[in-house]
Amino acid sequence: MRVHNLRNLDLDIPRGKFVVITGPSGSGKSSLAFDTLFAEGQRQYIETLSTYARQFLHQLERPDVDLIEGLQPTISIDQRAGSRNPRSTVATVTEIYDYLRLLMARAGEVFCYRCGEPIRQQTTDQIADELMGLGEGAKLILLAPLVRGRKGKHQEVFDAVRKAGLVRVRVDGTVYDLDGVPELAPRRNHTIDAVVDRIVIRPSVRPRLVESLRLAIKHGEGLAAAALLPPGANASGTWEERRYSTEYACPNCRLSYEEIEPRTFSFNSPYGACPRCEGLGVVVQEGADAAAPPTDGDELCPECQGARLRPEARNVRLAGKAVHEITALPVTAARRYFAELTFSPAQAPIGEPLVREIKARLAFIDQVGLGYLTLARSADTLSGGESQRIRLATGIGSGLVGVSYILDEPSIGLHPRDNERLINALRNLQQQGNTVLVVEHDEAIMRHADQIVDLGPGAGRHGGTVVAQAAPLELCQNAQSITGQYLSGALRIEVPPRRPINERKTLVLEGATGNNLKSVTASFPLSALVCVTGVSGSGKSTLVIDTLARAAARRLAGEGPKPAPYTSLRGLNQIDRLVEVDQSPIGRTPRSNPATYSGVFDEIRRVFATTREARLRGYKANRFSFNVKGGRCETCQGQGMRKIEMNFLPDLYVKCPECQGAQFNRATLEVRYRGLSIADVLALRIDEGADFFQNFPAIRRLLSGLQEVGLGYLTIGQASTTLSGGEAQRVKLARELSRVDTGKTLYILDEPTTGLHFDDVRKLLAVIGRLVDLGNTVIVIEHHLDVIKSADWIIDLGPEGGEAGGQIVATGTPEQIAAVEGNVTGRFLCACLAATACTNGR
Repeated sequence: MRVHNLRNLDLDIPRGKFVVITGPSGSGKSSLAFDTLFAEGQRQYIETLSTYARQFLHQLERPDVDLIEGLQPTISIDQRAGSRNPRSTVATVTEIYDYLRLLMARAGEVFCYRCGEPIRQQTTDQIADELMGLGEGAKLILLAPLVRGRKGKHQEVFDAVRKAGLVRVRVDGTVYDLDGVPELAPRRNHTIDAVVDRIVIRPSVRPRLVESLRLAIKHGEGLAAAALLPPGANASGTWEERRYSTEYACPNCRLSYEEIEPRTFSFNSPYGACPRCEGLGVVVQEGADAAAPPTDGDELCPECQGARLRPEARNVRLAGKAVHEITALPVTAARRYFAELTFSPAQAPIGEPLVREIKARLAFIDQVGLGYLTLARSADTLSGGESQRIRLATGIGSGLVGVSYILDEPSIGLHPRDNERLINALRNLQQQGNTVLVVEHDEAIMRHADQIVDLGPGAGRHGGTVVAQAAPLELCQNAQSITGQYLSGALRIEVPPRRPINERKTLVLEGATGNNLKSVTASFPLSALVCVTGVSGSGKSTLVIDTLARAAARRLAGEGPKPAPYTSLRGLNQIDRLVEVDQSPIGRTPRSNPATYSGVFDEIRRVFATTREARLRGYKANRFSFNVKGGRCETCQGQGMRKIEMNFLPDLYVKCPECQGAQFNRATLEVRYRGLSIADVLALRIDEGADFFQNFPAIRRLLSGLQEVGLGYLTIGQASTTLSGGEAQRVKLARELSRVDTGKTLYILDEPTTGLHFDDVRKLLAVIGRLVDLGNTVIVIEHHLDVIKSADWIIDLGPEGGEAGGQIVATGTPEQIAAVEGNVTGRFLCACLAATACTNGR
């Protein structure tokens, strides 16, 4: 295997086992697991399909490998962010909502959305009375609904109308003679009604009206429709349409319902979605993109109050709850609801199999530690770890056998308490007859693996080899494996000296009530490393990111997203700058890279502009940018690659024939500094670049920041699209390290240990410690015990997730938290600290 930095790797991985792939950041773990094994598994499957089918599938590039034998079909469960579709929810992603829609349609009780009375059958005479009540002179077109919103040419429908002796039909709102109906587009949805009669209301017309209604109901299989024009109205005016059903009608309001179907409960369908908000649950602000996720400024839909559904769907109840009330339940509460659900003997054959499927999927979600999520939670608000575990729960529920599941750090965002449940879920997958390959750094998961593949010994060009492959206990005895040394305890992250907490220097957030927070008041000591902990879903992100960070940003910069509700924020006068470091990409195009983001590329271009050759040619610094015309290669517009669409084969990316991947034109590349062109410099590793530019303090400072956070193995010009979330976060942190510091900066980091090996965590803690020693404040949301034990102060939220969370259950130093009786975080923290620090003897 020679993908990326893999160095001609030969590897035997046991099938049907639980295998962890680990190693330092950049050692080649993802190259092995995803870019080689998963890519080859997908390629082998796709090649069994016809060339016609292949053109509709996204195909991965064939990995650079001599031979892979015995590879099972592969399924990737990676860290990609949740769906960006604002209509996608936890219930829809897990297919629970599909079963629930069917259950509501078949077993739900229908109520009138005007008066609340149960819906009963409406007779033909009742419908006739209502139509006669329109008044003399009203015009009617009686219709028999035949097709509603279905694709096809529907020729058989027109043949049936002709056979019934009728001569006109209404197709998609237009009335045609049967012989004049245009050919229908087979891939579009169509609505077809047979025209039964045209009537003008007069006292003597009732017998004809009743007979025509019976005919319409007969052909419409219980349904009839009427296009109405009030007395005196012009025939060219707007016709009102009413639909009637002999199955569903309110006896008080005479309000008719169409047949309740599964699509009645779909907010993705025009037949179920609230007409005001079109199924979004919020009214999008004027000028905003309706396809974009709802924003803080969007208002709750006044029509459906966020339920997303039409009034008909909102008034169908199952055991007293409407469908939107069921999906508003957290998974744990939904499990109790469905466990207590009973059916009549007539409904049991329909309802019980559906409930059995729903209960199984809910159990799998709870099993992977996500019981605090509500079923209506939008998928675009899930973290990468939550999204991955949702897909893991779906994979467990699929019951597949003989598959290779490849997961990317499923422990992300998971409290140590929930690790055991995750491990059991992974074991469940493996014991079904599958191979489970996990790229992971979590110690608990490694210790439970059947085998560990340790890559390294370093990152980038120093990685790509198998340092060790063994069971966890055997790996502990391998002196060559840095992972084994940390597992054995020979190497460990030491507990640093605690910094004193100054009670006068605090940031106090009062009355936070966003999401599940219960009027929380939190004090964050300044000039300290503060770690916010708690079980998954306890409210950490809501408190720190959605409330504190947004409120501080608005106060300091005068702009930014609206914070979650809170009462007051005190102590911000002691802060002059806020830096929020998350895992979002540093750029979305290949032109963005660590050099452009950190600003070092500007300094490098200035160096090239000062060379003798550049000055002779009159080149300025912008000549050496691949983002502007002049110096870049115009054939590829500075991309270095050209995309060739191969129809039913994977898109092919080839080096630009003009610049051969250098991104610059020939004249620009002729300018050299110390023998290297600008393209050669971008190809240097950051470690090499720091030595190469050691006489330039500005460049040296910027590159040193990247080295300090453990990214020296990246190339200076590495495309941002190839960076992991953890790498992108550390690039941002490195940029902040290189800036002139005032000592009054507030840094907020969201799980910075994502993707980091034990040794990388040690380096990260050293960087954070340096920031705090300069007088800055660092607030970290984290579950990693080595980070928690290194904090100066801990704020622990809980006691559980979701509605059972949202409270501060403990605050103090790590030793104080470890001594709190019954504290979940303290129980695990105790094992990381010296035994003498645990006063409760756990």
